[in-house]
Amino acid sequence: MRTRITLSLALAAATLLSGASAATTTLNVFMGSQQRPEIFQPLFDRFQKQNPNIRIKIETGGATSEAQNQYLTTVLAAKDSTLDIFLIDVVRTATFAAAGWAEPLDAYLPSKDTYLKAFLPGPIGAATVNGKLYAMPAFTDAQFLYYRKDLLEKHKAKVPKTWDELASTAARIQKAEGGNLQGFNFQGAPIEGTVCNFLEMTWTGGGSADDVTSPAAKQGLNFLVNAVKTKLSPAASAEMKTDDSRQQFQAGNVLFGLNWSYAWAHFQGNSPQPTKVKGDVGVAALPAFGKNATATCTGGWEWGVNAFGKNKAASVKLLQFMASSGVQQEMAVKGAYLPVRKSLYNDRSVLAANPHFKALYPIVTKARPRPVTPAYPRVSEIIRNNVSAAVAGSKTVDAALSDMKRDLTPLLK
Repeated sequence: MRTRITLSLALAAATLLSGASAATTTLNVFMGSQQRPEIFQPLFDRFQKQNPNIRIKIETGGATSEAQNQYLTTVLAAKDSTLDIFLIDVVRTATFAAAGWAEPLDAYLPSKDTYLKAFLPGPIGAATVNGKLYAMPAFTDAQFLYYRKDLLEKHKAKVPKTWDELASTAARIQKAEGGNLQGFNFQGAPIEGTVCNFLEMTWTGGGSADDVTSPAAKQGLNFLVNAVKTKLSPAASAEMKTDDSRQQFQAGNVLFGLNWSYAWAHFQGNSPQPTKVKGDVGVAALPAFGKNATATCTGGWEWGVNAFGKNKAASVKLLQFMASSGVQQEMAVKGAYLPVRKSLYNDRSVLAANPHFKALYPIVTKARPRPVTPAYPRVSEIIRNNVSAAVAGSKTVDAALSDMKRDLTPLLK
């Protein structure tokens, strides 16, 4: 009798365990290798503890926004349901929405308008297409001017407010320091950061993306090309990618550099590579030409839910967790990610880790978007390839801008 009861209990336990296993949902999350999965893993672990029936598996790939987009395009064009959630650059939303790859989130957020009031308008605007929310902001971003406080102080120089001031200050300090110090580091490889560098140069000259052959656009691209010619910037600038810029600044080889907010944590020592600049780095708004206003490019990344996925409700639950105040606070403190929630720009722990956030908040809120269009991948390709060619010296500035205008005109009507 006892054997029969024991066997029955064992079968019941096995049935329960089998049922528990069947009820477990695994969310496959894709992100780029440069998005620092080590920052996200502890957050995912915490979510799993709070939701025992949900497991999260990270898949990483692609060292650039372009490489990640190429992979996701291949997967989603095939209507593959393997991935549940993907991290995408803010410029991808309109394309993913138009293709039917990203699930609209409105139906999963009953009080959407109330819920979203706590967020910065820029990231929400970037995640919205034709009034529908197609992504959940993960973190926002903008490009800033990083500079060596110690070297400016040593040479009694001020933080430049104009590009001409930057060039003259950098040339003077390069000459005094000798060696291989870069005066100005920017991205000139055919990548997304190069698109932003070109647009920022154009905007800070009073121009717009609507006219890439304007005097402002020509002035801006000429500045980048001349920076290489005069050795203010490295000869290999046409191959410079965002993380190359970060690593070279971190190694102590750069005076002024354009980069995104993620670089700050690396410079302070929260990085796989050693830093030689901890405590010596300042951050400022980008300079401008003449009396024009500063301007920066809206950046950041968003969480999308696979429209062909099978775990959409659980996916949205994870995205709301990732957008919560506590998680956004931790990402800001440990990874220097710019929060998407307004209130965190006055948070003590966030400002203790990133004292520059408070001063840069007005810049972030006024950051300007790249052209919003489903054809953006092609728009980006045209801009970055022509800019890179001009920086490399394989095209003149006039030819690069002329080719750019010819190819962009039918796309931006």
